[in-house]
Amino acid sequence: MFGSSYRSGSLATMERPNFDDYDYSGYNEYSADPRITGHDVMTALGSDADALMAEADVDVDELIRLINAETTVMPAIRVPDSVRAERAALADVEPEDELVTATKTWKKRFLKGAALAVLITLTGGGAAAMAMNKSVTVNVDGTEQSVNSYGDTVGEVLEDAGLTVGAHDSLSPSPQAEVGDGGVIKLERGRQLNVIVDGAPRESWVRATSVDEALTQLGMQDLLTKQGTWFSAPQNGAVPLEGMTLEIKTLKTITLYDGGQAPRELSTNALTTQELLGELNLQLGAEDKAESGLDAKLTDGAEVRVSRTGVSVINETQPIESPVEEIEDPEMEQGEEKVEEEGLPGEKIVTFRVTKKNDEEVGREEIETKVVKEPTKKVVRVGTKEPEQPQISDEGVWDRLAQCEATGNWAINTGNGFYGGLQFDKQTWNSYGGDAYAAMPHQASREQQIAIATKVRDDRGGYGAWPGCSSKLGLPR
Repeated sequence: MFGSSYRSGSLATMERPNFDDYDYSGYNEYSADPRITGHDVMTALGSDADALMAEADVDVDELIRLINAETTVMPAIRVPDSVRAERAALADVEPEDELVTATKTWKKRFLKGAALAVLITLTGGGAAAMAMNKSVTVNVDGTEQSVNSYGDTVGEVLEDAGLTVGAHDSLSPSPQAEVGDGGVIKLERGRQLNVIVDGAPRESWVRATSVDEALTQLGMQDLLTKQGTWFSAPQNGAVPLEGMTLEIKTLKTITLYDGGQAPRELSTNALTTQELLGELNLQLGAEDKAESGLDAKLTDGAEVRVSRTGVSVINETQPIESPVEEIEDPEMEQGEEKVEEEGLPGEKIVTFRVTKKNDEEVGREEIETKVVKEPTKKVVRVGTKEPEQPQISDEGVWDRLAQCEATGNWAINTGNGFYGGLQFDKQTWNSYGGDAYAAMPHQASREQQIAIATKVRDDRGGYGAWPGCSSKLGLPR
């Protein structure tokens, strides 16, 4: 009744498992025994089992016989190699968990399909075909596909669709959840994204297909709207399933000091001084350097200083002073001079090697001097006649006072505003006629200083103009 029509069905070309390879002793009848039982069939077909078999005019035992027929496709149970080895070594070992699991999976995944395939063959479609043809929509990263499956759970439908769920994927509903005809499964693939922001890396996983979605998932959406930010990939570009590295450089305002030039403020996405110099096409000479180093990291508000050191050779024209010839004249008083021939200065060209740092000269070396015009000498007549000295008295007292005031040095000038042996200030010297002898007291002779000091003493009625030393020497004040 069923033979020829069943052998022409879709299962006729598939291999029947060789059950002789397995030891069935000790297996639980339902959960571990690879042989099909009536309970297995009823469980696989669910609540519609009786109706489906009634339509096909077949009972459970006949259905099991047909499923086990030689022409029926049944998947082989995959027994782990470790279990085979242990069974060969130990005759009475209980079945391993792997084998039990393999048997359960075999029944769960294929028994319903085998039973329904037989029923479809027997009835030509109808309720069995409807029970088998479950259409589920699977949405993978926003792309939908329709999957026909007879699986009862989300995991089984995905397996029929050839889809696996990775550790970083998101699946809704869960793999164990039941799914019916017209159900929807949503799968979002995890993608590894290595984000490098201004040189700082951050490894993460996202379930986004575009760069902007990924950054939003990572809480970095502010970078998408930050003006001037540079991205190594377009913001709406795809994040591939195999992952990617995304480099981001924010816009920074820095101040550049380049040698002696005026500082300038500019905006850049560069991360380091070296990258900035390359961006600006600025070259460093052999003696030039970036003061903070080429690897210095740039931050907003940073200052970049480039020190420029250059060497150049220059020529300078310099005058040559006229040599002076002095002719002593005994008829002229000492200190008098008279130019008889002016003379003319010469001229020379001096070659220098000049080193500049940031446009400021820091070193100069003379290389060569060339005289282009010889000077002519200047002739000066100098008086040698001793000037007449004034008549003085009380020389001993004045010498003692000079010894006290200036250690007897009549030409002393310490820069304290008092001059000569008797320590005149300029105002007193001029007031009593000292400038007739010399412009400054220490330039006058001993006799001239004593002459002016005598006028001061006589005008003030004593030696009170020299209070400290006059008291010390017991002189009247």
